[in-house]
Amino acid sequence: MVDAQSSKPWDGLVTDEDVRRYAAAEFGGPGGIGKRPAMLIIDVQYRTTGDTRKPFFESIKDYKTSCGEAAWDAMERIEDILALFREKDWPVLYPHVAPKLAYDAGRLGSKMPSIMEVPERGYHFPPGVAPREKDILVPKRHPSGFFGTSLASYLVDLEVDTLIITGATTSGCVRSTTIDAFSYNYRVVVPSDAVFDRAITPHNANLFDMAMKYADVRPTHEVVEQLTVLPARVSS
Repeated sequence: MVDAQSSKPWDGLVTDEDVRRYAAAEFGGPGGIGKRPAMLIIDVQYRTTGDTRKPFFESIKDYKTSCGEAAWDAMERIEDILALFREKDWPVLYPHVAPKLAYDAGRLGSKMPSIMEVPERGYHFPPGVAPREKDILVPKRHPSGFFGTSLASYLVDLEVDTLIITGATTSGCVRSTTIDAFSYNYRVVVPSDAVFDRAITPHNANLFDMAMKYADVRPTHEVVEQLTVLPARVSS
């Protein structure tokens, strides 16, 4: 199933032998896109982007949880997809980190203590990707947008069959949400340049693993081309 000749984000990280092994196992087949897509914008808040475009080690002076300039590069692609969703009147949902309190931090507080130090502004959304009226906010306290939230209920009500998953981080909340979405039998698409992480190796490694098992992983321009031919949403 794997196309070893095509250019992928994980080229140079995943060996030819790795690719042959997955191909022999017939992993990496296409999941496709259905007829009723929804877009998830996960954790694109100042706490993951920083207040302005800066290199990583400058950005973490704003927020220790920031991913730096990788976030701003990805946000440009998120805006491309979001513009199409606005035009087609398709649903956009925002699974996002809710403020953490000392008494409800759970294991997160000890594993990643910087999560507990985010000021209020860190939970706000940068203007270019910020929610609008009729968008659905899904506060979460764990990596997956599904765990302990009403996300699945919203998607059922909207009769969604395909999820376009964007945001942060590739190896964390994007990956865990992708696996849960796949487990709920949604078609899942992860635009490779519309997700981001604080380090390139886990970003690329997780893109490869998701592509082999859980999602179609391709660049934003290809995703937009696939989506453009679908009809706009008809309001009930």
